[in-house]
Order: sequence, then structure tokens, then C-alpha cells
Amino acid sequence: MRRFPEATSNERLPLVLLLLLIAVWLALALEPVSRQDWLLENILVLVTVPVLVATRHRMRFSNGSYVCLFIFFVLHSIGAHYTYSLVPYDAWWQTLTGSTLNQMLGWERNHYDRLIHFFYGVLLLQPSAELLGRYAPARGVWRSILPVLFVMSHSVVYELVEWIAALIVAPELGEAYLGTQGDPWDAQQDMALATLGAIVTTLLIRLTRKSDQPGPAR
Repeated sequence: MRRFPEATSNERLPLVLLLLLIAVWLALALEPVSRQDWLLENILVLVTVPVLVATRHRMRFSNGSYVCLFIFFVLHSIGAHYTYSLVPYDAWWQTLTGSTLNQMLGWERNHYDRLIHFFYGVLLLQPSAELLGRYAPARGVWRSILPVLFVMSHSVVYELVEWIAALIVAPELGEAYLGTQGDPWDAQQDMALATLGAIVTTLLIRLTRKSDQPGPAR
């Protein structure tokens, strides 16, 4: 009888992360602030996660990329539970430090959505680079530029899909779902932050790789 080799810890990690994500997602699915907004926000999760599972053999990301995706989906699920503009990070910070983060930094709005768009660029850069490296490999400096442009492109697509979904599915939820908080430049700032996050990660990767290279022989 043929015996298959046991999965290594590296091979098990994506499954562990998936099970943890399901547990967190189910916990945050209980009594969200707005069930309609929660349903709209979770279109992203309910489409993307099954696709990642279904294509895991054809497109196996690195464990680092799966960790990045896991962190992003958890952060997004928290935003979906509370609605992005109502995530009580200020109250959490006050519990830990005794003062609010908004007061300390001089903020006048809830910035959780801004944080997530920045981390979208930070966390999606590596999976994007691996995807392009598999299906559209580039050379030279384009290996650094194309992943950033790719993150920028689907950041734009996400904003458009978000806008269309709000118009078609639940126009009355537009303000809560889009999280504009009265800012007419909200979409542009969100896309800029995602781009900044991707650029920061690209620079960090480049610097790390250079520091890992051995120096000249003496």
C-alpha cells in the first residue's frame, strides 16, 4: 500500500491560517453593527478566499504571502463587523494607555479605513509580486515597479466595485459602506495610501535583499 509523505509544518501553515480565519470570521459575523453593511463588505472575503483555496495547487503562494493575506482578511473582517467608520480603535487605545489616539495625533475622524487601505498596499504587495512572477515575469527594475502598479490597479478596481455595489445593492448604505465620513476625496486618499503601502514594502524588500548580499572580499 502506497504511503504518502506527511505534510511538513510549512505545508500545514496555509490550512492553519485558513481555519483561524474561519474562526475569526464566524466570531465577527455575530451581531455586527449593521448586517446589511456586513454583507456588502464580506463580498470580498466570500469571493477571494474560496478562489485562493480552489487554486492552491495551481498557484501556491509562499507562506509569507499567506500570512499577509490572513492579516489583511482579519483586519477587513473587523472593519466589516463594526463598519469601517465606527471601529472603536480609539476606545481600545484609551483602555491601554489612558488617552485616545485621535487626541494624541490631532485626528478628527475615524481613520481605521485609512489604516486598512495603507495595509492593503503593504500586505498585498508580496502576493501580487508572486502572482506576476508566475504568470507575467519581468526583468530588471520592472520586477519592482509592476507589483506596485498592480496593487494600484486593483485598488482602483476595488473603489469602483465598492461604488457600484453601493449604488445597485443598497444605495441607502452609501455613506456607511463607503466610509467617506463627509470627505469628498476619500476614494483618492484611499488609493494613494494603498500605493504608498506598496511602495514602502517594495523599498523594504529591496533594502533587505541588499543587506543580505555579502560584501566584497578583502
